[in-house]
Amino acid sequence: MTKLLRRPLKELPNFHVYTPLMLPIYGSNGLLARLNAALIRIQVRIVARLAGLNRDAAIGVTIPTAWPVVAPMRRSALVFNRSDLHSAFPEADGAWVEGLERMLLQHSDHVLYVSHELMLRDEDLVGERAFFIDHGVDLEHFQREGSVHPELAGIPNPRIGFFGGLDDYVVDMALLEETARSLPEASLVLVGDATCSMAALTELPNVHWFGFRNYDEIPAFGRGFDVALMPWLDNEWIQHANPIKLKEYLSLGLPVVTTNYPEVEPYRDHLRVARREDFAAEVAAAYEDPGDAEERVRFVRQYSWTGRAEALLHLIGNN
Repeated sequence: MTKLLRRPLKELPNFHVYTPLMLPIYGSNGLLARLNAALIRIQVRIVARLAGLNRDAAIGVTIPTAWPVVAPMRRSALVFNRSDLHSAFPEADGAWVEGLERMLLQHSDHVLYVSHELMLRDEDLVGERAFFIDHGVDLEHFQREGSVHPELAGIPNPRIGFFGGLDDYVVDMALLEETARSLPEASLVLVGDATCSMAALTELPNVHWFGFRNYDEIPAFGRGFDVALMPWLDNEWIQHANPIKLKEYLSLGLPVVTTNYPEVEPYRDHLRVARREDFAAEVAAAYEDPGDAEERVRFVRQYSWTGRAEALLHLIGNN
């Protein structure tokens, strides 16, 4: 919050980022919650004016808790980016967040989706205001060509890997452990911060956990994988999610093994979808026969962030 207003990319002088000052308040009602929303709203209005945006600019919302802030604000359009079922987040006050989601679904001019399952769930409430935009991928950042991270040099192949948050409400940690035990000849490489104990995994001789790493380092780790893993739990959060990680793996040309979830359907020809009991066997099959890396890269090129931005601007422009 001390960074205030900034322009982080020199090549994009009209792109501004501001993190507002706010009170550490979480809850539905009360004077402090209303004061917090007003405080954020005032700051956004001032900063928008300093950045040259008029009072009728389009407003985009990515989390339901922004509704009390944006509800009374003037705007040309309100766009709700419905990226996840936030009310299913284990640490959330589900009933309260669900109420905020409903307000945004009712009052937004456009609701963007990356999950067909979630769009179907909201169909009766949103109707024609729904727009499937999908995720993009930074194709230049996640290039197949490039160096492998030097810290992988001493880790033997085949390397089966995962990068991203190791959160026990989305990642099946027990499945990772079972896979490492079932494939002692493979090295399980994990890159990412963890919200749970990693002791059961890291005590295994073929597991290598690198912890949190900067975004700039991630592709170099990924290039060192022989197979990329998506071991998701089967819960409500995952059933309505569309992990961007899949496109990043494919952009790196990696063979991917994933557990099943609804949004994987368009990608079935480009990866292996495994039942939990078959996961380790599918991983072994993937590093023994990795398939066509170039074909995977060609397939994912259609999902550039530039394409997603153009679709969004076209949608708002036709409001």
